[in-house]
Amino acid sequence: MHTPYHFFLAGLMLVTGSINTITTKCGESASKNACAGRTNGEHLFDHPFVQALAMFIGEFCCLIAYHIYVAIARPAPLKAENGKSTTYNPIIFLLPALCDCTATSTMYVGLTLTYASQFQMLRGSVIIFTGLLSKFWLGRKLEGFRWMGMVLVLIGLLCVGLAAFFSGSSGASAPNPILGDILIIAAQVIVALQMVIEEKFLSKYTVPPLMAVGWEGFFGMGIITTLCLIFWEVPGTRAGGKFENINDAFLQLGNSHAIQLAIAGTIVSIAFFNFSGISVTQEMSATTRMVLDSVRTLTIWVYGMAVGWEDFQYMQVIGFFFLIMGTFVYNDLLILPALRRWGLLKPKPEEGKPLLVNDS
Repeated sequence: MHTPYHFFLAGLMLVTGSINTITTKCGESASKNACAGRTNGEHLFDHPFVQALAMFIGEFCCLIAYHIYVAIARPAPLKAENGKSTTYNPIIFLLPALCDCTATSTMYVGLTLTYASQFQMLRGSVIIFTGLLSKFWLGRKLEGFRWMGMVLVLIGLLCVGLAAFFSGSSGASAPNPILGDILIIAAQVIVALQMVIEEKFLSKYTVPPLMAVGWEGFFGMGIITTLCLIFWEVPGTRAGGKFENINDAFLQLGNSHAIQLAIAGTIVSIAFFNFSGISVTQEMSATTRMVLDSVRTLTIWVYGMAVGWEDFQYMQVIGFFFLIMGTFVYNDLLILPALRRWGLLKPKPEEGKPLLVNDS
């Protein structure tokens, strides 16, 4: 029986998850003169690394929230279960944070080139790479329905890619959707690698989810800040001829309330999205979280068409359908359990369980 708290968590996850992608795209679409007297002139807020920094600040807020919760609620100490240790060095989250920084920055560069809905849909390709890595690196057995889910996701990706091809590159909100989509898919390889690394570490230690997210945010902030300072000296195509012009980013941020709101929206939404996503899984089920995440993609898609970011593409509809079906089949949610209840499939095998595909 679902309680009002359950509906609150579901709504919070849906709203904050949608806001996260929308505010990021809004920030990139905003423009403001960098500063009076500067030669850069008015230009778009093209600073994906600074926006990645905002995301990691949001993740770090989860660590602060966890310690506040412990100080107030004083929960029982964690217990070592299944041979896992409750004592660990936070440095274990440095390598996953490196992967997260690489993947997030690449995805945000891709988002500057393509549509917000394509960005959200193509993130589903992580299932394919996670499945392959769990098979060939961790030596996990992939059951037939896992392969089926990966094939369905692949079909969906092809359809979404065709939608980008037919859309051309004339839209102001998506100057090069094909290249943007390629970058987003490439980033999912790094995301899959991050999941495999986290799986290996977390199989040894008992770590509260919010604390794990928070530590990755902490290391991610340090890495991205360092990269921004390095990229200041690297020639590129952004303002001032830099690969990343952090000075220009903060000047634009100080001169535009729209950009300020977008960055604040990214920080707050990613923090609450992580909290609500973990809570939905714990309080309800992974199935509920998967359904809400699918609705989030649909919400972003509808919003993008409503504000004129993109036009309706029937290939996107087909691709979205296959991506969702593939995700459900791979994660053994809804469809296969129903077939088992009806006696049309054998009971679910217990061994060889692959990595769970999470979204952050």
